[in-house]
Amino acid sequence: MNHFTKFENKELSQKLIDLALAYKKEPRKDQHKGDGKRIGCIFLNPSLRTRVSTQLAASNLGVEPIVLNMDKEGWALEMREGEIMNKGTVEHIKDAAAVLGSYFDILAIRAFPSLTNREEDINDFVFGQFVRYSGKPVISLESAIRHPLQSLADQITIQEYCKKNENPKVVLTWAPHIKAIPHAVANSFAEWTLGMGHSLTITHPEGYELDPLFTKGATIETNQSKALEDADFVYVKNWSSFNDYGKILSTDPSWMLTEQSLSKAPHAKVMHCLPVRRNLELSDEILDGDRALVQKQAENRIYAAQSVISHFLDS
Repeated sequence: MNHFTKFENKELSQKLIDLALAYKKEPRKDQHKGDGKRIGCIFLNPSLRTRVSTQLAASNLGVEPIVLNMDKEGWALEMREGEIMNKGTVEHIKDAAAVLGSYFDILAIRAFPSLTNREEDINDFVFGQFVRYSGKPVISLESAIRHPLQSLADQITIQEYCKKNENPKVVLTWAPHIKAIPHAVANSFAEWTLGMGHSLTITHPEGYELDPLFTKGATIETNQSKALEDADFVYVKNWSSFNDYGKILSTDPSWMLTEQSLSKAPHAKVMHCLPVRRNLELSDEILDGDRALVQKQAENRIYAAQSVISHFLDS
């Protein structure tokens, strides 16, 4: 694994899950492993859990984390080749990424999609430029199409709460939102859940089909009530249209998850990556009740990041 940007294979993923759970029991057991190393956490977009959990993970290993909010504190970057830089951009990605690569042992990058240029987003253009020019291992803190650290934390959480010898029924359900939301979390969750061999049902209104690259092998169901029957884990997430790229086609409030929604799934645990819009995506009764695993997922973000950073320190 040269970079951590996606699901690679089940064997490696299980190794990272097991390592994360070991760190959860003893977070500082490798506290000198990264002595003298630095990780640069470069944010082109806002963050709460990803930023703090990655810093904590690095510190647990003795790695010095340095955070740069590039969207607010850095120069405006030019991403395209051969551009005459006589407009708003100040520094070319070739130069900026190369400098960052010389400063750090590992880079961690967060770069959201535009939601306007589908082909560019599918190709993870902005994120890919950092990978191309930095010359160092890169960890994705969310890209245009994937959020692998979130998905690793999600799989850690599923393993923790899955009954022994059980092949859980996992449901990814669309939820309403007031904004056009990227596909990264939904894509990544589907990719990792299927990759780990779990049964996955994806439910959404007509027109909200995800990129088939991530959903091959999943059951697609437009009837949410039917999809939720006998679910063990329900992952709630909004996303905008993929085919009608970046558009909001529906805000149907009946898709918000409530206790009534789960009447035929009495033992289902509910997951969400956060931040969540209460009483729009998920009801208070769910978020504040015994079903919710959202805080557990957030805590596991630390150990997901720690396992990945540790893996690179061993490389």
